[in-house]
Amino acid sequence: MVNILRQIHRYYALFIIFLFFILFYPLYFVAAKKEKWYGLLNNLRTANSLLCSVFIGIFFRFTYEEELDSNQTYVICGNHTSNLDIMIFCFIAKGRFHYMGKEELLKNPVLKIFFSTIDIPVNRDSKMSAFRAFKRAGENLQKGMSLVIFPEGKIDEDQYPPLLAPFKNGPFRLAIDNKVPLVAVTVTDAWKKMWDDGAKYGTRPGICDIYIHTPIPTSDLTAADADLLKDQVFDLIKTKLVS
Repeated sequence: MVNILRQIHRYYALFIIFLFFILFYPLYFVAAKKEKWYGLLNNLRTANSLLCSVFIGIFFRFTYEEELDSNQTYVICGNHTSNLDIMIFCFIAKGRFHYMGKEELLKNPVLKIFFSTIDIPVNRDSKMSAFRAFKRAGENLQKGMSLVIFPEGKIDEDQYPPLLAPFKNGPFRLAIDNKVPLVAVTVTDAWKKMWDDGAKYGTRPGICDIYIHTPIPTSDLTAADADLLKDQVFDLIKTKLVS
């Protein structure tokens, strides 16, 4: 019975997400036309995320060790267990920000408009695609666009409950090479409301707790410190995870 209710909630959640996407789409279409309007595009998808959260009944509670500077450019790294993570990080990142995600998102009817404009798709199996994606991300960081990236690379569809997977090096090299502070974020329990896309276990309303760690400066780090930074961020995120 519980699983039936969770599946009903999932279909309701999908309806709400598509409904608001359709309502916002004309505004997205215009704001995605020019790079100078990307700040507006992000404001729109943050507003869209807020409305979806309210109507679906899945809310987010944020705990900050230190408030983020809205005028600062960051590389923002978090663990990845749920499609809710896209919504969650819209509330954390401010102003001009963008995501890096798997190339398959170009086929997603809701996310396609973002990953063909402001966000960066990457083919995880292609070194050339990864090189181009991280080059573009570095250029965007230099323009003052914060980057949201999930260093695990993907949601492990074979591991439930989810475990924190080893991190890729890319985000940490990006932060160091561009002298941008890195923000570690622990999404503690979003998977309990929606694991992955919710298809297997459904979804349910509730409150997700998110912990934002103090930004780590990288101005004094070199490429040789990337592994140490990666391990530091991994440990920070893991300390706040709940089972």
